[in-house]
Amino acid sequence: QVQLMESGGGVVQPGGSLTLSCAGSGSAFDAYVMGWYRQAPGKQRELVATITGGGTTNFAESVKGRFTISRDSAKNTVTLQLNSLKPEDTAVYYCNAYRPFPARNYWGQGTQVTVSS
Repeated sequence: QVQLMESGGGVVQPGGSLTLSCAGSGSAFDAYVMGWYRQAPGKQRELVATITGGGTTNFAESVKGRFTISRDSAKNTVTLQLNSLKPEDTAVYYCNAYRPFPARNYWGQGTQVTVSS
């Protein structure tokens, strides 16, 4: 069992930055692909970025070059750095932990990011 807790959301002006953190509890944290997803009002939840236990990253095209993702295995944390924020980045951001074998998929409660002038 893995429990995830996000923090760091808030309101920021266009062009600004935010740092989202996700703290995980549970065993075998390194075995999970950690990710951030987001869901805007009236839209489906979408992938933002993922990072494997080995550090391989993947980003949605819409955030490439603006967001970075990192993980600290010693602290069981995953961080999403959001730079050059745009109004269309406004959404609830969710932390995710996934492993295929055995199949496990966990979500945090979400944190709101609002980009507005």
